[in-house]
Amino acid sequence: MESSGLRAPCSLLVLLSALVLPPTLAIEVYTDREVYGTVGSRVTLSCSFWSSEWISDDVSVTWHYQPDHSREMYSIFHYAKGQPSIDAGVFKDRIEWVGSPKWKDASIVLHNLELIDNGTFTCDVKNPPDVVGKSSYVHLQVQEKAIKIGLNLPRSVFPLTLWLTFTGAARAGLVLGIIIAVALALVIVVTILILLIRYCWLRRQVRVQRELSALERGKLHKAKDSSKRSSRQTPILYAMLDQTRGKASEKKGKGGIGDSRKDRK
Repeated sequence: MESSGLRAPCSLLVLLSALVLPPTLAIEVYTDREVYGTVGSRVTLSCSFWSSEWISDDVSVTWHYQPDHSREMYSIFHYAKGQPSIDAGVFKDRIEWVGSPKWKDASIVLHNLELIDNGTFTCDVKNPPDVVGKSSYVHLQVQEKAIKIGLNLPRSVFPLTLWLTFTGAARAGLVLGIIIAVALALVIVVTILILLIRYCWLRRQVRVQRELSALERGKLHKAKDSSKRSSRQTPILYAMLDQTRGKASEKKGKGGIGDSRKDRK
């Protein structure tokens, strides 16, 4: 009977404490799942939190970093007692505190991004007595600086603006494509020049052959004309020679007859 009488007041005290005392809630932290940046630029790693307690002066913020393809995680930033501090490491002198715990903001900024900065960043916030809760993480993906090629067409012709962005491997492919295109253009130009030179040389050879053949034909024609003329003149000469010979014989005959007559007298 006494034991039952003692249990009743204990259970009543537990019930009253549960009604009077507020339940303990875990602190909640929020970040983006993934952010992107380019080499040489900066990126903001946003982190906000919610706590059931008033923000006290003992609130603390810690950022951890785990590189890609690595299991090691180490601290890079810490905020406590109203003072931010940057831990030694790859982000030394590249982290800027832009958060405000009073506004439940624990964000930081990373400057001069590099490709080796790719990894997972974890934001952890404690607000005593609210210290129970899960951290939140964000993955950073750093890419090569983008190349933008803009093609602005006149509005009177066609209102279109075409933007092409080449990053990372695409840039290497673009450079390789340009080199191949230039090499092909040089080969084509050299081939055209060789064909033009060969064409001009062949054309000149044909012209020279034609001139030589024309000269040979002219010489043959002249030789034929001269042979024809000589063949025509030969009988004439013979006839003239015959005439001269006949006249000479006639004169001799007349002269012999006269001499004989004189002798007779």
